[in-house]
Amino acid sequence: MPGGLKLILFFMFFCCAMNAIAQKHSKPVNIIFDSDIGPDYDDVGAIAILHTLADAGEANILATMASNRYEGIAGVLNVFNTYFKRPEIPIGVADTNAVNIRDGQGWTRKLLADYPHKIKTNTEAWNATKLYRKILSKQPDHSVTVVTIGFLTNISNVLNSGPDEYSKLNGKDLIQKKVKQLVSMAGVFPAGYEFNIIKDIASANNAFQYIGIPVIYSGYEIGEKIKVGLPLINDTSIQNSPVKDVFRRCIPKSNDDTNGRMSWDETAVLVAIRGYGAYYDLHPGKMAPLAADGKNNWDDTGKGQGYLVEKVDHLRVQDLINKLIKH
Repeated sequence: MPGGLKLILFFMFFCCAMNAIAQKHSKPVNIIFDSDIGPDYDDVGAIAILHTLADAGEANILATMASNRYEGIAGVLNVFNTYFKRPEIPIGVADTNAVNIRDGQGWTRKLLADYPHKIKTNTEAWNATKLYRKILSKQPDHSVTVVTIGFLTNISNVLNSGPDEYSKLNGKDLIQKKVKQLVSMAGVFPAGYEFNIIKDIASANNAFQYIGIPVIYSGYEIGEKIKVGLPLINDTSIQNSPVKDVFRRCIPKSNDDTNGRMSWDETAVLVAIRGYGAYYDLHPGKMAPLAADGKNNWDDTGKGQGYLVEKVDHLRVQDLINKLIKH
């Protein structure tokens, strides 16, 4: 073999080996998961991905937060944390000013009846603002990723919070000191109306205008095309799974879901942990101040934020999500 070819092959082998080592030793993402888990069931796919990637060593789950306030939501989060063998993960529930919406298909009550969970009522969980402050105060600077796949109620409340027993910093300073980025399933881009925003417009506007850290938006248009769940519910090897039970219960009840459920929340968790570069480009700018009716618009001249733009065929992401939620 010519010496030049040997050198090229050695260099290729060396690069591949170093890439494998870097991946093996890359640090897991310290993540806080903030969900309205209940009005829709894409949150179930999202929390499944969260735990799947934690099992793969890609994520360290610091807490699971509820931005919704129906009675039993803490128990629902605890069902999934328990099923995925992390019952100790702390759970926070939004303050009394939060939205209170339960699912219309009955799956949250069915989960609470069928699966083990130590937390029975929301009063057994943390106040979300207190839990955010407690956790963030103990983390290294700029080390936490927060992913919101529901209302921005908790983030807004933390921003508005004052010093307490956990930190001398006010909420805005604490977030800017400890949080690396916010990934949020919110908005329609470049403009439109989206559920997570319009259900708590004041909190969303406060969060997106004043948080002062990088924000990535996974908009409605990103998850709308990605239909998942059919491979999961058709897999007979998966038994006694709350994830499968929810998809199996809900998909037949909706004419929109005959090809699977749209995957808004799953894409946000995927990007929060693995980054966006393999799947999406980022359109830079900043969320403009929200209209009084909750319509969102985009300011291309703004700084520090961006919304996802499809880079690869959405079916690639769809296949990946279908695999991850079967874990």
